Amino acid sequence: MKHIRNFCIIAHIDHGKSTLADRLLEVTNTISQKDLQAQVLDNMDLERERGITIKSHAIQMEYLHNGDNYILNLIDTPGHVDFSYEVSRSIAACEGALLIVDATQGIQAQTISNLYMAIEHDLEIIPVMNKMDMDSAMPEEVEDQIVELLGCKREEIIRASGKTGLGVDEILEAIVTRIKPPVGDPEAPLQCLIFDSVFNSFRGIIAYYKIINGTISKGDLVKFVATQKEYEADEIGVLKLDMSPRTSLSAGDVGYIISGIKTSKEVKVGDTITHVKRPCEKAIAGFEEVKPMVFAGVYPIETEDFEDLRSSIEKLQLNDASLTFEPESSIALGFGFRCGFLGLLHMEIIQERLDREFDMNVITTVPNVSYRVFTKKGDMIEVHNPSGLPDITLIDHIEEPYIRASVITQTNFLGAIMTLCLGKRGILIKQDYISSNRVELIYDIPLGEIVFDFYDKLKSISKGYASFDYHMHDFRESKLAKLDILLNGEPVDALSSLTHVDNAYTLGRRMCEKLKELIPRQQFDIAIQAAIGAKIIARETIKAVRKDVTAKCYGGDISRKRKLLEKQKKGKKKMKQIGSVEVPQKAFLAVLKLD
Repeated sequence: MKHIRNFCIIAHIDHGKSTLADRLLEVTNTISQKDLQAQVLDNMDLERERGITIKSHAIQMEYLHNGDNYILNLIDTPGHVDFSYEVSRSIAACEGALLIVDATQGIQAQTISNLYMAIEHDLEIIPVMNKMDMDSAMPEEVEDQIVELLGCKREEIIRASGKTGLGVDEILEAIVTRIKPPVGDPEAPLQCLIFDSVFNSFRGIIAYYKIINGTISKGDLVKFVATQKEYEADEIGVLKLDMSPRTSLSAGDVGYIISGIKTSKEVKVGDTITHVKRPCEKAIAGFEEVKPMVFAGVYPIETEDFEDLRSSIEKLQLNDASLTFEPESSIALGFGFRCGFLGLLHMEIIQERLDREFDMNVITTVPNVSYRVFTKKGDMIEVHNPSGLPDITLIDHIEEPYIRASVITQTNFLGAIMTLCLGKRGILIKQDYISSNRVELIYDIPLGEIVFDFYDKLKSISKGYASFDYHMHDFRESKLAKLDILLNGEPVDALSSLTHVDNAYTLGRRMCEKLKELIPRQQFDIAIQAAIGAKIIARETIKAVRKDVTAKCYGGDISRKRKLLEKQKKGKKKMKQIGSVEVPQKAFLAVLKLD
C-alpha cells in the first residue's frame, strides 16, 4: 500500500485540467503515442466541443521514482456546479488533490467550493498554476491569491503548462512525495466507496470504487449497502485506458466491478460495497440520494415518437443515473415526460444527447423547480408542474426552495452584480474580500429565479469574469402565483408557470408581447391573455388577415360597403368558432428565452 497514491484534480471550468491530465498520462507512458489525442479522458464528443468534463473518469498510471515503482490513481472530477455531488464522492475516494488555477484568470468560485470540500476530507493539496505559457499569464498576482487562500509557501506552488508539458515532472514528484499513501486494513471486513458508474451495453452497469478496508476477489458474493442488493463479482480489475482484469484487489486500490447489473437504479454513487458473509459494521458516511433541482416537460414533436422517446430516455438514464422521468400529458403538446435535472446545464446536455445519440427531436417546456404546497387540511404536496397545483381556495401557503450562492467577481463589477441579485429577490448574507480587487458575495436566492437566465446575465455583466457556485439551502414561505396564458380563452398548459406575485405582471406582459410576434396571423382575431386565476393581467390581440371585400364596390352609398363588411364579419365569427390557434414550436422556445 505504501506505493499507492490516489489523487483528484480540482479546477474551475476551462482551467485546463483535462489537458494537464493528458500530459500526466503521456509522461508516465500510460497511453501509447498512437492513442494520444487531446482530452483523452473526455470521451463524449459533447465534452470535447464544449470543453467541459461531464462524467468523471478514473485511470491508473505507473511512475518510477528513486528506483521504486509507484501506482498513481487519478480520479478526474467534473467541473460544473450542477455535478457537485459527484465531485464530493470523487474527493472522498482520494488522499490528495491537485488544485489547478489558471494563471491568466486567477481563482474562481468553483475552485473555492471544491477546495473547501477537499479540505473537509483532509486531503493534501498541491497547488498548480496552469497555462504559464500564455502571454496574458499573471503569475505573481495569482500566486498571491493562492497563498492567501491556502496559506501555503510560495515555493510549494508548481508552475506548469498543460500545453507545453512544463512542470509535469515536478507535479508527479510532488504527488509521490507530498501525498500520503492510503490507510486501511486489508484483513478487515470489506468496505468500498462507489464514486462513479458507467453503462456498457454488453456487460451491464460497471461500478468504479475505491477500497477503504478489506480485500475483494473475483467470484466473491458482495452486497451494495444502500440498495441491499446482492451480486456476484464476475470480474474485478483496475482502470487503465481500458479495463484490465485482476484476481483480487485490496485496501487502497481503485478498481471496477462487473456483476451483470441491468438497471441503473441499483448502483448509486456514494454507496458502500461489502461482503455478504462478513459485512462491515457501518456504511461509508456522506451517501445521499441525488435530488433533481429543475423539472421540465420533454415532448416528442411527432406524437407517434412517444415510445421511441421513452426508450431513448431509459437508455440515457443508464449512463446518467441523476436523470429522473415520469410520463405526463399536456393538452397542447400531447404525451411526454416530466424530467428532473440537476440544473440547467444538465438539462441542456440531456437535450443535446437525445438529439445526437438517439436522433430524437424534442420540445422542452418552461423549466420549473419543485415547490412545497401546504393545504388548509395540513397536507404537504410536492409540485413540479404548474398544472399540478391544487385549487387556490384549498392552499394555505406555498414554500419555495432557496439556494446559498457564492459569486466571486472583480470589484469593478460589484454594483451591477448586486443589482442583478437583488432583482432576483436575493438576500445578501455576507461579502468577503479575497484579495485587493476580488470579492466573494454570499447570497440566499430562490432557486426558481436563477433557473431561467441568471447565469447568462451574470456572465455578460461581468464580461465573463464572475464565477458562480451554489448549493441547496432550505425552503421558505413565499407569495407565488400561477400564471396562465390563454389563446382565445383557452389555456395553453405548456406555457403556464409558477412565479412570484411581484414578477407576474411584467412576465405576463412580456409573454403576451412575445407570442404576438411569433404566432402567425389567421383569418380571425386572436386574443392572447395572461391570467392569474380569473383575473386577466395582460392582453394582446393578433389582428385578422383582412381581405378587401369592398374593392369591387366603386362609389355608391356607404351602406353597400357596410353591408359587405358585416357579411365578412359574420364569416370571421363563424370561423373563429371552428378554427384553432396553432402555436409554432419556436414560440415555445422563445418564451423560455425572454430577455
